[in-house]
Amino acid sequence: MTSSHPPSTAKIFGHPIHPMLVPFPIVFFVSAFVSDLIYVSGGESGWATASMWLLAAGLVTALLAALAGLADFFGDQRVRALKDARLHLVGNVTAVVIEAVNLFLRYGSGAEIIDSLGIILSGVVALILVFTGWKGGELVFRHGVGVADHDPARTR
Repeated sequence: MTSSHPPSTAKIFGHPIHPMLVPFPIVFFVSAFVSDLIYVSGGESGWATASMWLLAAGLVTALLAALAGLADFFGDQRVRALKDARLHLVGNVTAVVIEAVNLFLRYGSGAEIIDSLGIILSGVVALILVFTGWKGGELVFRHGVGVADHDPARTR
């Protein structure tokens, strides 16, 4: 059977891996922004520590999600041809680079950086994630990337 939808290259038991992994860095990065907001509004220093751990966890899980996403991107020419796919990729790479800089600055400067640049970087990434999440949705719901084609011979 020929696939009318661009398939996911990275999959396990027929299920795309990338959408299984992307919620983790999203939650970690958005949670870092929330803990920054709490810290800046008079929260204890533990919130600054939490932000650092959340950023680190977000970077690790983003790397895993990126590996699966890159396999999907480079695995099918139809995916690479989609503007939404390129915007999704560039936006997410940008978010990861910003958060890596954010973590590096915090590691070197301590919690004081959150009151100025740290919270701005976290907020910018939260906004980028809204955009890239929208583009990811476009890839699945509009372009059918990774959506299984219906096989009438297969029944469950």
